Amino acid sequence: MRKWFAYGGIAASVILVAFGAGAIAVGINGYNEVRDEIAAQNITATDDAAELTDGALQPGQAIKTGADAKAFADIMEHHTLESTEGARYAEMGRFLTPSGEDTSAEALAAKTDDGRPVENGLRNMWVTETALTTALNTAFFAERVAVFSIVMGVALLFTGIGFLVLTLGGALGLVTLPVRKRKLNTASAAT
Repeated sequence: MRKWFAYGGIAASVILVAFGAGAIAVGINGYNEVRDEIAAQNITATDDAAELTDGALQPGQAIKTGADAKAFADIMEHHTLESTEGARYAEMGRFLTPSGEDTSAEALAAKTDDGRPVENGLRNMWVTETALTTALNTAFFAERVAVFSIVMGVALLFTGIGFLVLTLGGALGLVTLPVRKRKLNTASAAT
């Protein structure tokens, strides 16, 4: 029976080590891919980046990491709020009236030469901003998931190695647990 426990312990150890190594490899690959994809976009921080990010980004700095991407997403949101005078997508009308005010009533909207209602360009700006900042924030999240994968891989690797050492030590008799000696109650010869 002891032999089967040893084989089971060895198999479990090998599986933990394999999963650990795999998690590390996947994490490193994901981490590098996220950073390569961010860098490939050639995004640079705006002139007001240092002010808006409390120095996390500097003007003209290339956006290369997930943290940089998240900070740049915050800058984009700030600029969009400036452009829309603090109004967000859901707070704006779909169309513009002849006087330039927003409305959701198509009948009140100004019309183009072909009779279509004039769309609210600032509201459409929010659609673009939301799509781009979502991508930037997803890059930040993906980079963090990759780091988590690396950390978990290291933990699995060390757990597997430790388990293997204990299994082999016990199976080969290299590790012995102390045995507590019992005192036998024996009647003395005098009684």
